[in-house]
Amino acid sequence: MADNAILTRLDGLKNKYEEIGRQMTEPDIMSDMKRFVQLNKEYKELQPIIETSEKYRLAIANLQEAKDVFANEKDEEMKEMAREEIAELEPKIEQFEEEIKLLLIPKDPQDAKNAILEIRGGAGGDEAAIFAGDLMRMYLKYFERKGWKAEITNTSEGTSGGYKEIVLKVTGENVYGTLKYESGVHRVQRVPQTETQGRVHTSAASVAVLPEAEEFDIELNMNDIRKDTFCSSGPGGQSVNTTYSAIRLTHIPTGIVVQCQDQKSQLKNFDKALEELRTRIFNLEYAKYLDEIASKRKTMVSTGDRSAKIRTYNYPQGRITDHRINYTAYNLPVFMDGDIQDLIDHLIVAENAERLKESDL
Repeated sequence: MADNAILTRLDGLKNKYEEIGRQMTEPDIMSDMKRFVQLNKEYKELQPIIETSEKYRLAIANLQEAKDVFANEKDEEMKEMAREEIAELEPKIEQFEEEIKLLLIPKDPQDAKNAILEIRGGAGGDEAAIFAGDLMRMYLKYFERKGWKAEITNTSEGTSGGYKEIVLKVTGENVYGTLKYESGVHRVQRVPQTETQGRVHTSAASVAVLPEAEEFDIELNMNDIRKDTFCSSGPGGQSVNTTYSAIRLTHIPTGIVVQCQDQKSQLKNFDKALEELRTRIFNLEYAKYLDEIASKRKTMVSTGDRSAKIRTYNYPQGRITDHRINYTAYNLPVFMDGDIQDLIDHLIVAENAERLKESDL
């Protein structure tokens, strides 16, 4: 039986979808780039639910027609065909309703954005930096599987390998909505390369995932930004290390500092640093939103609390455990090779269940 409450909601969304489509063809909207971008984003976000709702309505209409045939048809063969169609359509309609309920839950408006990924070695000294490097390689292999592009914007290398800190910009489809589950402290238990007696040590690296702020999300006043140039450090050849191509930007009102040194061009480094600065300022406000919803969901996985221990990588046992959803798998080598989608899928299911509880569907 069709859910009338769902159909009512879908009618309203269809009207909104058609109205946005009409507005986007108006000359005054097309000439206002900021407004046009906002409407286009809203239009694209509504598309999946409109397409699913059309399939849902068609299935309901076909079910009613099959029931009429079954009730009124004298021919037994026709009745049997109608019975088979009813048996096929009823579970399909239930499935559509579940899909629609999830689609009707308000999404985090940042999910579709690109992301800034920051990995820092934490407690554990050299071993923590090495582990931060292992995490970076894991993510890079995952991005390759997803067809995403990653650009390193800033690095600080560890003394025995790995990274004290590394910052990447990740671009692709629904990047933040997928990677947000990685924010938090990642703990590793293994025998460090620097350990001579074979003892297992525990160290950690922190991961922060920030939705990249778009130009329309925040307006920066360039008078509030101090720009410093310096020579790049690390690999890159003579021209990188001897010219003042690296950029450091300081946002005076907030005290936020970012730097970029991976390009030979000072202008390119400036543009990338400005993107990151915009993102970090935007995330000051976004973190308040995360804290608000974190208090409502016990399985909140994109919490603003970046100090929360979320996952343990136990090398002697070949085990990964995610502490938010009690997920454990014994495929650590494969996981570290970028095969992390199964865990992310489990986290998405857990969060969707929490969001459904919060909704009135």
